[in-house]
Amino acid sequence: MGYGVVARVFHWLTVVLVLIMIPAGTIMIQEIPRPTQDALFILHKGLGPFVLLVVLLRLAWRFASPPPPLPKEMPKMQRLAAGAVHAGLYAVLIVMAVSGYVRVTTGGFPIESLRALGIPPLLPKNESVAEVAKAIHATARYVLIALILLHVAAAAYHGIIRRDGVFSRMWPPFSRSNSAA
Repeated sequence: MGYGVVARVFHWLTVVLVLIMIPAGTIMIQEIPRPTQDALFILHKGLGPFVLLVVLLRLAWRFASPPPPLPKEMPKMQRLAAGAVHAGLYAVLIVMAVSGYVRVTTGGFPIESLRALGIPPLLPKNESVAEVAKAIHATARYVLIALILLHVAAAAYHGIIRRDGVFSRMWPPFSRSNSAA
């Protein structure tokens, strides 16, 4: 039994967003031409709140429509590891989005996508808070990358080596019935 269409769409939308955010965030802080750097900052800041929204909606959907059970023959340690990595991914994605927002707004910088929607900054300028948020954001990036690597390695292990159906629960996004679960 696999995930339904809604869960798969949330998963793959999150993947696409993260695959945009990590390179954009990494490149934008390098010594590159200013127009390119500005465009990457605007993109990264603009997608951050959308990532948070997608992750929160995804979590709400997960609680409303729990994931299918893992195979009974899966060892307990693998079940625990899977749960820990999934929880870690959700937590770090939220920490990244919130710390990014706090860093930008308390640093006195705009988030153009929110401004375009008429949403003002929710926090006043405060350089010391901005520096703490920047440090959290920078550190969380490494935790996120490590968790993604663990997640992808586990998916490959189950899809290529074990062939136990765990991989196919989420891939490809629309290979199963059109249920909303």
